[in-house]
Amino acid sequence: MRRSFFELQACGYQIPLGLKTSIMGILNCTHDSFSGDGFLSGPKGQMDKDQVLRYARKMVKDGADILDVGGESTRPGSSGISAKEEIRRVVPVVDLLVRHIKVPVSVDTSKIEVAQAALDKGASIVNNIMGTQTSIKFLKMVCSYDAALVMMHMRGTPATMQSKTRYKNVIQDVIDELKISVEKCLRVGIKKERIIIDPGIGFAKNVGQNLMLIHHLNKLSLLRCPVLLGVSRKSFIGQVLDKGPSGRLMGTAAAVTVGIMQGAHIVRVHDVRTIKETVRMTDAILKNNT
Repeated sequence: MRRSFFELQACGYQIPLGLKTSIMGILNCTHDSFSGDGFLSGPKGQMDKDQVLRYARKMVKDGADILDVGGESTRPGSSGISAKEEIRRVVPVVDLLVRHIKVPVSVDTSKIEVAQAALDKGASIVNNIMGTQTSIKFLKMVCSYDAALVMMHMRGTPATMQSKTRYKNVIQDVIDELKISVEKCLRVGIKKERIIIDPGIGFAKNVGQNLMLIHHLNKLSLLRCPVLLGVSRKSFIGQVLDKGPSGRLMGTAAAVTVGIMQGAHIVRVHDVRTIKETVRMTDAILKNNT
């Protein structure tokens, strides 16, 4: 399909989307990430900032266009942490990256206190998994910073979401709920060029629903916003391939490829170097047929 073009505005950044696929590299400041790649040594542990910075620099060298920093696991069944603890984990890393790395930094959080603290340190994108349930107060805060905002589709919370997978039509229901979210953003003054939508693969969806959403991702173009696709190492890939998180790279690459062919503008991934090759090849095929 022909992908739509956008110029995302995120604080001081203007990010062209659509000519090529952008890569959002995942940086987990956790000890309990489902993918086993967290930098925290334990629930109340410390991080080696030099190690984090080396890892971030490598991701950028390997092809990451955006770095996404998160401090709370949102795997199915997770119970969450306090805003104070999440700030302790995330904000020093955001500050480090903003000062030393010249790509936009995103903060992956649904807590207003964490998002604001990260924006104060120079984050330019808020990646909110609770997008379709976000409060007006949260949206107004993001608007006041001129930051970009990822509005992801989810029902319930990470602890309850997998009990909320009943849809009349998963594709249309996701579109309808994201449409309400986008309209809410616009009403509080967030400009359209600052909004990204995410179908929420793995969040309140079963395996079949995840596969169907990726296959029909192009239908989200009705909302006229850039689309972020997060499939990296997720459990639906493991269930299809019977693989643990460390064995899901090829499944991730396949899902990324189909997602790009169906209009994804940004892919959020752990394995930046390998997925960069997948992205370049898929973009080349698309470019040669438009």
